[in-house]
Amino acid sequence: MKQSIKKIFEHISLILLLTSFIAGVAFLLMAEQNNSYKKIDNLNNQKKIISTLTRLKKDDIELALIQFNGKSAQLHNEIGKLHNIYKLDVTGRYLLQNSKEYLADLNKLSELTTAFNKRAQEYYTDSKESILQREQNLKNAFNEINEHINNMIFKNISYDKQKFYIYEKLALAIFVILFIIALWYRKKLNAIYQDILFLYASHKTNYNIYTEEIDAISLRIHRKPLNSDNPEMLDAVTGINNNKGLLNSYTEKKGMKESNFTSVTVLEIDNFSKTNRAFPQEVTQTILRKIAFTISLHEQATDVIARTDYNQFTIILSRASKEEAFKEIEVIRSSIEDTKFKIPNKGFVNITVSGGFVIKPHNQALEDAIRKAKEVLKHAKNNGKNRISQIRDLAESNL
Repeated sequence: MKQSIKKIFEHISLILLLTSFIAGVAFLLMAEQNNSYKKIDNLNNQKKIISTLTRLKKDDIELALIQFNGKSAQLHNEIGKLHNIYKLDVTGRYLLQNSKEYLADLNKLSELTTAFNKRAQEYYTDSKESILQREQNLKNAFNEINEHINNMIFKNISYDKQKFYIYEKLALAIFVILFIIALWYRKKLNAIYQDILFLYASHKTNYNIYTEEIDAISLRIHRKPLNSDNPEMLDAVTGINNNKGLLNSYTEKKGMKESNFTSVTVLEIDNFSKTNRAFPQEVTQTILRKIAFTISLHEQATDVIARTDYNQFTIILSRASKEEAFKEIEVIRSSIEDTKFKIPNKGFVNITVSGGFVIKPHNQALEDAIRKAKEVLKHAKNNGKNRISQIRDLAESNL
C-alpha cells in the first residue's frame, strides 16, 4: 500500500510538536528539581537561625530581644516559603502522593518553632524559673526542632531519590520511543527521496514507487508516449517540438496546474529571415540549436517549447502569476542576447530575439493565443527589436 507524502509530513509535524512539548515538560521537571534544592537550603538556613538564637549575648538584653524578635519572625517566614515551594512540587503531590505527610511535617515544624521561640524568649527575659532550668528548656526545644528539621531533610532526599527513578525510567522510555520514530521516519523520508530520484532519472524502469503523489505524477507523465519517441512531432534541426508536437504536448500538460496562469510567447530571431540568410546553412542551424538549448534550460515539467517557423520559437509557460511568467521570458531573451555565436571570418557575434507575450485565458483556443502573440510580436519588431512586448504595449501604441 502506497503512503501519502502529505500524511507523512503531517505526522512529522505532529511529532516535532510533541517533542517540543516533552522538552517543555523536561524544563519544568528541572525547575521542580531546583525547588527541591531550595527546600534543603531553606531547612539548613532555619537550623542556622535556630542555632544563633541560642547564642545571643545577654550583656545588652534589649539588643538581644531585638535580635531575637527579628530571627523569630524570619523562622516563620521561612516556613511560609516551604509551603509556597511545595505548591510547585507536581511530582511529589500527584505521583508520590506525599502531601499529607509533608504538610504534617510543616505543621509540626511550625509548632516546634513556636515552642522554641517561647523557650528562647523565656531564656532572654526574667522568668520565675531558674537560669539552669531555662537553659535546659531551651536546649530541649533546640534539640527537638533540630531533629525534626534533619528528619525533613532526610525525607526530602528520599523523595528526590524516588523522583530520580521515575525521571530515569521516563527519560529512557521517551528516548527509545523517539529513537524508533526517528528511524521509522528516516526510512520514509529516504523512500520519498528515492521516489523523487526516480522522477528525475526517467531511465529507471524496475522501481516500486512508495508514495501516492509520486505515483500519480509518474502515471501522468507516462500516460502517453513522449514526443521524443515520435520523430513526426520533433523539429529535425533543434530536436525540440515542431508545430504538431507543440499541440500534442500542450494537450497532455494543460491540466497539470489548472490554477496557474498560462502564457504564450512567440520569439523571433532578429534579422534572421529565410529569404535574407546572412550566414551559411551550417551556421544558421548551429544558432537555432543553441537558441533552442538556451530556451530548454528554463523549461519546467508543465511548460512546452517548440520551433514553429524558420526563425520563430513558441514558448508556453505555466506559472503562479503573470509577472513571474513575463520575468521568465525576459530572462530567456537576455540569456540568448548574452550567448556568443562564432561566425566564420567574422569572429563572435551576438544574436538577439524579439517576442510577443500574452496571457491565454482558459477558455481561449491555443491557436488564437498564438495568433495574438504574433500580433504583439510585430509591435516588438517595429519598435527597435531585442525586446518582449505585451498586449498593453500594443494598446498604448494605438492611442
